[in-house]
Amino acid sequence: MRASLFLISLALSSAACSDATEFAEDAGVKKEAVSTPETAQAKAAAGGANAISKETEQYQFAYAWPEEAGRHDKLAAFLQEDADHMQGELAKEAAEDWKGAEGQDWTPRQHSASLEWKVVTDTPRFLSLSGHLATYSGGAHGMYGVESLVWDKKADDGMDAKVLFQSPIRLETALGAELCAKLNKEREKRRGIKVDPNSGDSFDNCPGLDEATVLVGSSTGKTLDRLTIYFGPYVAGPYAEGDFELDFPVTAAVLDAVKPEYASGFSIKR
Repeated sequence: MRASLFLISLALSSAACSDATEFAEDAGVKKEAVSTPETAQAKAAAGGANAISKETEQYQFAYAWPEEAGRHDKLAAFLQEDADHMQGELAKEAAEDWKGAEGQDWTPRQHSASLEWKVVTDTPRFLSLSGHLATYSGGAHGMYGVESLVWDKKADDGMDAKVLFQSPIRLETALGAELCAKLNKEREKRRGIKVDPNSGDSFDNCPGLDEATVLVGSSTGKTLDRLTIYFGPYVAGPYAEGDFELDFPVTAAVLDAVKPEYASGFSIKR
């Protein structure tokens, strides 16, 4: 399988949420997705949807995928393995934090990690998923972001959406100046001032697609004909500005950047 396990090890820094429950709610994690202390749940709906949750004194964990993903046995097995690994890493890190506090006059804050997979599109060739993740490990605030997973039904295999393209640089070149123009337009809305790309401030620069998540979608349900470029916190702006989602159509230039073996699953957006 070309898609590596999504290991959640995001760095934390300063600002807002004071505990795992507060952060989970702020990041959009449904409160009911967390089970009672020291219990675990795995809720499987007909057709293969699955929701896993566990809460202990030391951590909260939640992981879910939709029915469309559960229809593919190999994909469902991959997601289950990813969930098991993610929970294991969370439990290990939380236990280390608690052990380090032994004999101290303070108790560590409850850690948390969640990942919810949602359908971007489901075409005859590809199932495109977006993974919405959030983590908290006791700092001033948690982190969140979006991952990409595309299931190639023809090959019965998965990959990051970037793998569909010859390289991130080829895709970036295909998007052209519009990528930075759209990003700066959104930055200016949030900041209330014009972006100066020559300021020397890294948050005024245009990040490369190697720092982005690429999501592929469809307006027809038949072929992939649109893209979303996602920049998480700290990539295109400070934490307070949040994340950035920029939408683009598949053009002739973008189609040329697709690897030949996947090109039949794409089309130019009309």
